[in-house]
Amino acid sequence: MENSRLRALARRMVGSRFARVLVRVLAVVLAAVVGGWLGLAFGAKVDTPVGPADIGMSLAPSWGGETVIDVRPLGTLSFDSHSGPLRLDLTIEAVHPEAAEEILKNPRWADRLPTTIEADVISGLRTLVLRAVLFAVAAGFLTGLVAFRRLSRAAWTAAGSLAMVVTLGGVAALTFNPRSIAEPRYTGLLTGVPSLVGSAQSIVTKFSEYRGQLAKLVTNVSQLYEAGSNLPIFDPDPDTIRVLHVSDLHINPLGWNVIKSLKDQFKVDMIIDSGDIADHGTKAENEYVKEIGSLGVPYVYVRGNHDSMTTQRAVEKQKNAVVLDGAAATVKGLTVYGIGDPRFTPDKSVQAEGDQSKSLLDLGRVNAGKLAPRDWPRSTSTSAPEKIAADIVAVHDPTVGRGLSGYVPLVLSGHVHARSTEMMPSGTRLMIQGSTGGAGLRGLEHDEPTPLTASVLYFGKSSHRLEAWDDITVGGLGEQWIQCQRHIEPDPGRTIFPESPLAPSPTATGSGSPSPVALASGANVPYASEVSDGRRHGTGRKP
Repeated sequence: MENSRLRALARRMVGSRFARVLVRVLAVVLAAVVGGWLGLAFGAKVDTPVGPADIGMSLAPSWGGETVIDVRPLGTLSFDSHSGPLRLDLTIEAVHPEAAEEILKNPRWADRLPTTIEADVISGLRTLVLRAVLFAVAAGFLTGLVAFRRLSRAAWTAAGSLAMVVTLGGVAALTFNPRSIAEPRYTGLLTGVPSLVGSAQSIVTKFSEYRGQLAKLVTNVSQLYEAGSNLPIFDPDPDTIRVLHVSDLHINPLGWNVIKSLKDQFKVDMIIDSGDIADHGTKAENEYVKEIGSLGVPYVYVRGNHDSMTTQRAVEKQKNAVVLDGAAATVKGLTVYGIGDPRFTPDKSVQAEGDQSKSLLDLGRVNAGKLAPRDWPRSTSTSAPEKIAADIVAVHDPTVGRGLSGYVPLVLSGHVHARSTEMMPSGTRLMIQGSTGGAGLRGLEHDEPTPLTASVLYFGKSSHRLEAWDDITVGGLGEQWIQCQRHIEPDPGRTIFPESPLAPSPTATGSGSPSPVALASGANVPYASEVSDGRRHGTGRKP
């Protein structure tokens, strides 16, 4: 009996000692993390010359690894450059006009610029890392000294801060992605977008290497910073065709302001509207479409389910308008095939019968029989109908677009008020635009107004293929922000081929929210306007 009591007492003593040791270790680790972060926040800063500019570099805690370039007063450029909870901030402190002018005018300087900038950046980063380590260790030691009042524990805390910084730096170095410079995300003034993100054609063909991309980026930022409010207008490459994709204006006048600004800033060659320019398709709304005639560039339009035939005829009357309804047109060198939405469901009093997903998919497949990619061999038979070599198909409902998979490189759609893009197994890319009109009046039904979205698409003049695109998101009514995200098409010249008839059609996006097919096809709702705003376009500001 006495032995059992002694054993129980021993277990309690051991357990208590273990608990005390564990608490001490956790306290040291916590102090090391706090001290390390404080050291990074207050000491991981350095100023360094990079080409013609003086750059301020700093490290800061972040939920996701990225590099952010602050180009005040224009905005910021962000890059998914690495992983880990560490953000690298770069600030343009000053630009030396004489050095910038010499670099831009002297061919010898232009050749040396990539190597020079790379060396300057690496030198600055080395200094920054050294300061980050020293300040993190010092802050960790002071934090441990204040918390525990013992030199031994303060030393352990400093060691823990050193280990944290080394781990974060190692993760950032191992996950570094130099290609991220080709896909910047811009937030700020609208006028700064085209020059900051640069030319898609140049990035794709001229700046495939990291050093070249970095040189181009620094040159663009330097020019813009020095120019101030008198921003230079970017001159597009002559071999690039620029298309502005808009959708679901829903008679919001702000949509025209966005379209006109983007048209001018990005120097677009034409506009493609994938439907729902109206809200109820009434004659009174025809006045709204008259803005098309003042745009000065071709305006390709397909009818949406909120657009009546009266709306379509009103668009047809406008200067520069190209209305497509089961037909094709060649505009600015690109062949566009359009399919008007077969439904007219402008409000909740109009009920659609049954599940329309199959009929909409069949509509796409029937029209696909008229199309063939440019790289397909042409039929030698004189009796066979001539296939249309369409570069783009414009539809309103993405379900129709899925029926065209394998017969065209790119399908543009709208309808669901949620921007997304998908590369289908056939090689056809389906791009769904959000609402350029901010969902019309529906955009004001929630705490935050619905953002206005549009995309600028870049096509090769000879290949007729999509090479890159910029997704632009503008703050809704009462807000003043804009974000632009650059995307590079990984394989513009890919082969397009029909999917196996036995392969199931994709019906889900892999997320918890309803797929675009489910929303667009009328599953559980007769038309898009019944889908809640949270499901259709989200409530956050990030695209």
